Amino acid sequence: DGYFSHRPKEKMRTDSNNENSVPKDFETIDNSNFAPRTQRQKHQSELVKKPLSKQKEHLRKKLEEEKMKENLLLGKNSNEAVQVSDHPGKNISVSSNLKDIDRSPKQHLLKKVENSSPELKYDQPARCEVTGKEAVSAMSRAKSKQCRQEIADVYCQHKLGKLMPEQVTRFCALEGKANNNVQWDEDSVEYMPANPVRIAFVLVVHGRASRQLQRMFKAIYHKDHFYYIHVDKRSNYLHRQVLQFASQYPNVRVTPWRMATIWGGASLLTTYLQTMKDLMEMSDWPWDFFINLSAADYPIRTNDQLVAFLYRDMNFLKSHGRDNARFIRKQGLDRLFLECDTHMWRLGDRKIPEGITVDGGSDWFLLNRKFVEYVTFSNDDLVTKMKRFYSYTLLPAESFFHTVLENSPFCDSMVDNNLRITNWNRKLGCKCQYKHIVDWCGCSPNDFKPADFHRFQQTARPTFFARKFEAVVNQEIIGQLDYYLYGNYPSGTPGLRSYWENVYEEPDGVSALSDVALTMFHSFSRLGLRRAETSFHAAGDNSCRYYPMGHPVSIHLYFLADRFQGFLIRHHATNLAVSKLETLETWVMPKKVFKIASPPSDFGRLQFSEIGTEWDAKERLFRNFGGLLGPTDEPVGMQKWGKGPNVTVTVIWVDPINVIAATYDILIESSAEFTHYKPPLNLPLRPGVWTIKILHHWVQVAETKFLVTPLTFSNQQPIKQEEAIKLHNGPPKNAYMEQSFQGLNPVLNIPVSAARLDQAKRSAGLVRARRQASCPVLQGCAQTAWSSLSPDPKSELGPVKPDGRLR
Repeated sequence: DGYFSHRPKEKMRTDSNNENSVPKDFETIDNSNFAPRTQRQKHQSELVKKPLSKQKEHLRKKLEEEKMKENLLLGKNSNEAVQVSDHPGKNISVSSNLKDIDRSPKQHLLKKVENSSPELKYDQPARCEVTGKEAVSAMSRAKSKQCRQEIADVYCQHKLGKLMPEQVTRFCALEGKANNNVQWDEDSVEYMPANPVRIAFVLVVHGRASRQLQRMFKAIYHKDHFYYIHVDKRSNYLHRQVLQFASQYPNVRVTPWRMATIWGGASLLTTYLQTMKDLMEMSDWPWDFFINLSAADYPIRTNDQLVAFLYRDMNFLKSHGRDNARFIRKQGLDRLFLECDTHMWRLGDRKIPEGITVDGGSDWFLLNRKFVEYVTFSNDDLVTKMKRFYSYTLLPAESFFHTVLENSPFCDSMVDNNLRITNWNRKLGCKCQYKHIVDWCGCSPNDFKPADFHRFQQTARPTFFARKFEAVVNQEIIGQLDYYLYGNYPSGTPGLRSYWENVYEEPDGVSALSDVALTMFHSFSRLGLRRAETSFHAAGDNSCRYYPMGHPVSIHLYFLADRFQGFLIRHHATNLAVSKLETLETWVMPKKVFKIASPPSDFGRLQFSEIGTEWDAKERLFRNFGGLLGPTDEPVGMQKWGKGPNVTVTVIWVDPINVIAATYDILIESSAEFTHYKPPLNLPLRPGVWTIKILHHWVQVAETKFLVTPLTFSNQQPIKQEEAIKLHNGPPKNAYMEQSFQGLNPVLNIPVSAARLDQAKRSAGLVRARRQASCPVLQGCAQTAWSSLSPDPKSELGPVKPDGRLR
C-alpha cells in the first residue's frame, strides 16, 4: 500500500486474447526478491481466525524465535550454503531420505490426493549443497520442517539432474499448430443432431457463496448431462451445502476426496487429473466432453446451444497468442517451483525439454473424451514426462493440456477457443496480489458489471460461458443474464434483488471466528434482544423474558439491490416464561459516518472516504464487509475522488481520546479515482470511535469515523481482566508511531482531555456481563423478507422440469 493513486481504467476490448493469469507487461515487474514474510497477510478475512499472533511485538519475538530455531536446524545463517545429508552431525540441516522418482506415470500427479507436490522417491539419499539464492530464501521462509525438507530434496534432485526431463518425444505429425477455426450460427440450435453430445461438467469450487453456486448450477443443469463437483478441503460449509443438493439428482456426484488448492499451485492440475480419472472409471456416465467451471462462472448461452455447436472430434483451448519465448519467460515455465505449506516456492532456473513445442493460455477448457483418456492413462514418453515436468510448474493447468495436446497424436483436433469470455482488466487485476502464496506476480480477472452486458453478444468468436461474477460485488448482471437466457420470473417472486452469503455456521466451530467477529456478533445478538424489548414490551409486563444462550448459530451478509445491508445473526435464547429454547435472527445495519465540512470548502474532488481492512484494489471495495475492527487490526484509509486538477491533501488519524495517531499527505492526480493507504500504526489500537480528518491547505474538507471495538473474547474464551487492560489501553506512551504529532493538537484545535484519558484507562479493564432482555411476539423468519430463512427462488433447487432443466 502506498500514497499512489490508481491509474485510469484501460480501454476494454470485447474479445481479449490474453487468457492467462500473469501480467501482460511482465517484463516490468520484479520477481526476483522474496524476503522472509514478517507482516500479516493482506487478504486474510477478518471474520475467520487469524493464525498469526495478534500484536506486532509478539509477532517480532515469534519471528526471532523461529529464526533461531531455523538456524539451529540449518546450522548456518539463511544466506549461507545449506548442507543436506542423511546423517545427523555438525553443520547438517535437513536429512534426505527419498525413494525412487521414476514411478509409474499413471501414478504421477495422481498418487496422493493431498496438498503437496507428488511424493519423490530415490534409491540413494541425496547429498548436495543448497546454494541457490531462491532455494535458500524459500527454506528460510517455509513454516514447517516437512516443507523445508521437501524444498531441499527437490532442489538437490534437480541439481543432480535427476528431476526434469531433458528430451521429450513429439507424436504430432503437423508442422506448427493446428488451425481449426470453428464458426457457429446461433440459429443452429433449431437443428439438433440425432446423437447429441453429453457433457461432464466439473465444478471446482471454494469459499462460502453457496447461493451463487446453486444459481449457476440451476442455469447449467440438464438431465442428459453429468455434474462432478470438487469442493476445496478448507470449505467445509460449502461442502455440506453441495452434498445436500447433489443428493437430489442422480446425475450429480461429489468427489469422495478433497484437496486444498491454491492460486498457481500444482495441486489444481492434480485435482483436474484426478477428476478425469474418476470420470473415466464411471462406466454408468457415458459423457463425451469434459468442461471445467468455477462458482464464479455463468452461462451466456443455453445448454441446447452448446450441444448443437460441439464437434466430438475437437478440443477447445485458448492459447496465449504471443511468441513462445516471451510466454515461457513471463509464465515462469523456465523456473522450478514446488508447492508445500500452501505456497508455491520458486527454487531456481530450469531448462525447457527439447523435442516439443511448449504452449499455454487459459486454464479453462473443453476436452473430448478420447483426449481425456489419453492424458489420464497413456504411458507414452510425452504424457509421462509432461506430468513430471508440470508437477513443479507455476500455473500448470494453464499450460499442461495445451502442451500435451499440441505434441500428441490428437494435435490436429485443437480449436484455439475455450468458448469463454473473461473480464480481464490488467491495470486493475495485476497488482501482484498473490505474492503471499506464490513467489511470482499474478493477475485475476475483474467481476462483470451491468455495463458489460453488451460484451456477451459482441464477441468475435463463439462463446458460451463468462467469468468472473460475484454476487457480493454485483448480482444485477447475473440477473440480467439469467433473464436473457430463460426469461423473467413471475411477477411478485420474492428475493430477486436480495443476496445472502454465509460467513459462519455452527458446525464450523467457534474457532472459525476471530475474537473481533465473535465479540461483535455476541454484541449484535444482545442489541437485537434489547431492541425487541424497547420496541414491543408492554409497560410493567415482566412475565416473558429471554436469556441469551451460547454462541451465534449462523451469520449471513445481507445485500439488497447490490448494497451491503448488514449482518444477520441467528442466535439461541431461552424464553424464561415457558423455559423453552428458541432461535431468533437479528439484522444489524452499519452506519456510514462520512460528512463534508460545514460550510463546504471550495475543494470538491473528494466524494467519499472509508476505513476498513482487506481492501480489494481490483474491485475497489473492502472485503471486510461491515468494517469489524479490533485493537490488533491494521486499518486502511480509502478515498474516492472525482475528476479535477492535481492536488495534495493531508489525512489525519485521531484516536478516541484525541491523540493524533498519524498524519500524511497524498498527491491526488487529476485522473485518480481511488487512493488507499495503511499507516504503520503501533498496536494495540485504543477501542472507541476514531476520527479521520481530510484537509486541503490545512482547511478541513471532510471527516469520517470508524469503530475499534473492545474485545470480550480472547482465543474464543471470555477475556480475562489483565488481558483486557493490556489490549484496551492503546500503545505504550500513546505512541502510535515513532514520530509524535502532539504539537498538531493546538493547531488543529483538537484538545487532549485528561478526563477522557482517565475514563479510557478505567474502561480498559471492563469485562461485559450477559444480560436478560424481554420477549416480544415476533414474526416467523420465513415470513420476513430480509431473513436468511426467507424464500429465495432464484437459488433454490427443485424437481427437474419436463424439459430436463431446473431453470
